[in-house]
Amino acid sequence: MARGRPRKTAENATAEANNGATVGYEAQLWKMADALRGSMDAAEYKHVVLGLIFLKYISDAFEEMHARLEAERAQGADPEDPDEYRAQNVFWVPPEARWAHLKAQARQPTIGRLIDDAMAGIERDNPALKGVLPKDYARPALDKARLGQLIDLISNIKIGDEEARAKDVLGRVYEYFLSQFASAEGKKGGEFYTPRCVVKLLVEMLEPYKGRVYDPCCGSSGMFVQSMEFIRAHANGNGNGGKAKADISIYGQESNYTTWRLAKMNLAIRGIDGQIAHGDTFHNDRFPDLKADFILANPPFNVSDWGGDRLRGDKRWQYGVPPAGNANFAWVQHIIHHLAPTGTAGFVLANGSMSSNQSGEGEIRKNIVEADLVDCMVALPGQLFYSTQIPACLWFLARDKKNHRFRDRRGHVLFIDARKMGRMVDRTHRELTGADIAKIAGMYHLWRGEKDVPPEAVDGRTVYEDIPGFCKAASLDEIRKHGHALTPGRYVGAEAQEDDGEPFAEKMARLVTELRAQQAEAAKLDAAIAANLKELGYGR
Repeated sequence: MARGRPRKTAENATAEANNGATVGYEAQLWKMADALRGSMDAAEYKHVVLGLIFLKYISDAFEEMHARLEAERAQGADPEDPDEYRAQNVFWVPPEARWAHLKAQARQPTIGRLIDDAMAGIERDNPALKGVLPKDYARPALDKARLGQLIDLISNIKIGDEEARAKDVLGRVYEYFLSQFASAEGKKGGEFYTPRCVVKLLVEMLEPYKGRVYDPCCGSSGMFVQSMEFIRAHANGNGNGGKAKADISIYGQESNYTTWRLAKMNLAIRGIDGQIAHGDTFHNDRFPDLKADFILANPPFNVSDWGGDRLRGDKRWQYGVPPAGNANFAWVQHIIHHLAPTGTAGFVLANGSMSSNQSGEGEIRKNIVEADLVDCMVALPGQLFYSTQIPACLWFLARDKKNHRFRDRRGHVLFIDARKMGRMVDRTHRELTGADIAKIAGMYHLWRGEKDVPPEAVDGRTVYEDIPGFCKAASLDEIRKHGHALTPGRYVGAEAQEDDGEPFAEKMARLVTELRAQQAEAAKLDAAIAANLKELGYGR
């Protein structure tokens, strides 16, 4: 169903959605899958594993609906009618491609050919997946015994049923595996999984519910698929007979071919019609004339080998030529280039982008600030990302800050310091909670002059105000005084301390008394330790 921008409510603003810093079994699954790799090259094994995970995802969704239709046979449902599935944006899986069939044949020497036939059958019956699924499992070099064991392993996980889809288990397992394969291949490549809570924060702040939405480095399409609210608002049909219903157009580009295939499948499975192109965004921009209403992105951090020396005179570098050794400000300027006259953008970058003055980056940032394109900066807490400990921030740009939808914000930038927010979900991963996301987005929306922000999401506020230690609206003059650095901590100041009501003189007298008592106790302990050492023959 087509929808405009959803009404904000306290429920959806503060709901404790599962923001998913970790699925919980990726590492265990990886360990088992890697054990089956044997001597196979990691780059080759990657396609074998991820292809089967794709297939399992499709099969899980199909089997869940098949069981539901089977239970409704008395009401006229037909579990073997492909149109029943297409009507619900679920892919039809022909009998030869069903996971139960493959699992039953997993130990047969013909399993490779059976998987290839399954992939071909799914592509045949689902045009949206044409050319997306791998079909080279029958090749002689692939150990069929290990392939069978891998099928047994993947059989034990649910990645495509409704609960798993809500948690984006496929995207997260895929990205975790990708980072591990990259490590095994001897490079990390900067392909970091974008935490679901960060995606949700970007979506909540930008509110991309109508118009052209673009991600120039879309990975597995996480910006389009990880927010279930976003998906429900924009179901477009999956190319299997569904009708286009939403009022947004999706554009993405991805340079990695395997990741591009996943992006295509992710969108199709979720019923979103998007134009996802394959190619290098800098050197082969597939949407050169696109002017997007919303741009969301998580570019790879600090990429040094982006080929910038071959693009010195590129028309996108309106604010300065980015250094050949770091692509951060190439991404920023590519995004600005593709913004529509009233477009807004939100993207993740390494913290260094906010203050670096190396290789002309400071001058580029200064020019972007002086052009009044920066709308908001958010400092994120650490430990949000799977594969990198590099501290990150969010940039929000607006092509026209008097852009008629909100109040006139020209000459000012909102700074939000969210470094203390979030909760630890395990020893190494943190996530932003639903309340954290609601507060950050809510303060931004209040600052923009929006009237429908739930007061309970922003500590009862109905209008914007600076909060020491958390947020500050700074003028361009203030930013100039800080050398055009955009680090929120420079502007928001120290968090206000609550007055406990105790007069200063009384507090000092009490504290001094406590200190002397502690010093006396310490002296007693020192004497007791010295006596014990003397008894043991270690006294002076």
